[in-house]
Amino acid sequence: MFLIHAALRAPTPGVQLPSGTAEFIRALPGAAGLVEHVSAHPGALPDPVVGVYVLADGLAEAERRTEDLCRRALDEVRALRGWRVTRVGVPFVAPYYERLLQCPSGRPGRIGTGPFPST
Repeated sequence: MFLIHAALRAPTPGVQLPSGTAEFIRALPGAAGLVEHVSAHPGALPDPVVGVYVLADGLAEAERRTEDLCRRALDEVRALRGWRVTRVGVPFVAPYYERLLQCPSGRPGRIGTGPFPST
């Protein structure tokens, strides 16, 4: 299972992502065997994001499946007409870990307190 993010752009600036977007995507025909969970993040910048936990044998397949699902939703769900997919991919988590490394936790480069496990 992979977590894939799909950024969606509104048809006109300032339009909010419709409530129920995650449910719309999860309810698409064929999604039941591929999708474990869908969540919408309407406040994400620069565009709202839909997170899809999708079953696939590899990353490329997971990204393709997520993009296909989102494009189908934009075509088939009236509330999403006019929206478009701007990017699809794995969320980038490096900034989170970089921020953790900046936390005062003892020796530089360590996350948390306590001795190194190898010592």
